[in-house]
Amino acid sequence: MEKKILLKNMIQKSDYIVFMTGAGISVPSGIPDFRSASGLYSETIHNLSPETILSHSYFLKYPEKFFDYYRTKMLYLDAKPNVAHETIAKLKNVKAVITQNIDGLHQKAGSPLVIELHGSVLRNYCMNCGKFYPVDTIAISNGVPKCECGGIIKPDVILYEEVLDDNAIRDAIYHIRNADLLIVVGTSLLVNPAASLIYYFKGENLVIINKSPTPYDDYANLIIRDNLETVLTEDLLHLDR
Repeated sequence: MEKKILLKNMIQKSDYIVFMTGAGISVPSGIPDFRSASGLYSETIHNLSPETILSHSYFLKYPEKFFDYYRTKMLYLDAKPNVAHETIAKLKNVKAVITQNIDGLHQKAGSPLVIELHGSVLRNYCMNCGKFYPVDTIAISNGVPKCECGGIIKPDVILYEEVLDDNAIRDAIYHIRNADLLIVVGTSLLVNPAASLIYYFKGENLVIINKSPTPYDDYANLIIRDNLETVLTEDLLHLDR
């Protein structure tokens, strides 16, 4: 495939590669995306959109209903990294993976530096005392999970109406500014401020690998619409002789 050859050449010539990933990269691992026809946002619950249920205000007002939805729709604890996660982890000169995902699969695949813009389901903390809890605490609990101090245990994820972590944004900007190759994978680039981070890229090549068009396609040097599991494969690791 001609475009994959172009991608491989860009990777081999780059000294500072940064990946930016979204929900699409985890679909082959069995985790649904958000905006496709079969995605999370394609259905409502009691006439409420997922954006409403996963909002900060809904969490505070209806914590039991929030957790009922969260356990069912957001926790995929048996999911494993797929070939795309694994290839990214093995590529040389990848300085950072910036992800909008909360599933922890990049870390499970072995990527050493993962910047989680929207947090992680694997971390949870007491809103009262700050004690951290593993994801199993949420998964096996009933109703609203409570700390031993009596406080509500909240997933360490960014809900709608909440702001992104300043440190995560700062680190993401640093790596994007320094990258000579930015590869965007499996994201519609419709959610800000995450999507707008692309404006900080001043390097040589921007690559977008996504099934559907994005608002940033005009900025890309290479656009690939094929399935991620056929593009990000281990043959990208081997140097051409």
